[in-house]
Amino acid sequence: MGALDGRSAIVTGGATGLGRAFVEALAGEGASVTFCDLLAESPDIAAEVPGPGRVQGIVADVSKLDDLRRLTAAAQDAFGGVDILVNNAGRWRRTPVTDPYEKASADWDFIMDTNLMGVLLLSRLCVPLLIEAGGGDIVNISTYYVLPARSPGTNNPDTDLYNASKWALNGFTQAWSRSLGAHNVRVNALCMGATDTAMLRGLWDGEPPAEQVAAWIRPDQIAQQLLDLLADGRSGENIGAWVGEPVQLGPRKPAHRTVTG
Repeated sequence: MGALDGRSAIVTGGATGLGRAFVEALAGEGASVTFCDLLAESPDIAAEVPGPGRVQGIVADVSKLDDLRRLTAAAQDAFGGVDILVNNAGRWRRTPVTDPYEKASADWDFIMDTNLMGVLLLSRLCVPLLIEAGGGDIVNISTYYVLPARSPGTNNPDTDLYNASKWALNGFTQAWSRSLGAHNVRVNALCMGATDTAMLRGLWDGEPPAEQVAAWIRPDQIAQQLLDLLADGRSGENIGAWVGEPVQLGPRKPAHRTVTG
């Protein structure tokens, strides 16, 4: 018996990296998981995820409303509804403020359509399903950039749009947690530092330095933090994870520090 037996989860960007770790962790605890990804191999990847929970993979773009309607319908048809939503899909580009307007505008659409609009649209589709289920969880995947710095290098100046997209998630997390609490729907964000994913490795032209990789957080550690969060029952928090420190929930924060840390 798993802790999430009988529950249905949606994970965006679930074919690889951190999303794949979330899918495997949820399915490992018995949840039925529907994930989406841009990768055409998503259905085949779903078949590789070990149980006991059932998993289906849908090829979908979170910036497209029709794709998200198809995603939520798949979760309803196969697993009866939605109890857990993990808004994991994200995009990143270098976007220095000295870029010309045309590039900045294109980069805005590229990043915000996924990192913000996708979260907004899918959550709007899932909230009625969560309420119908009697409650559940929305978990937004953010970054430690939005928490008080514990090391230099946060909020990289060459990634202003990515940074802005993650800071904007604070508004969703806090407002939704307050408005949905009466329906037993909890809303939180996981805000991790350097985690070993393809996105992070893409910052290097070749292989990143081995000593840096050895220090990075592993996706399975953040996936365990997700499971711990689902079991904990808190709401409205940005929950951090920092390189070189234990990956854990930490104590619940007072109300005035839930998002800001």
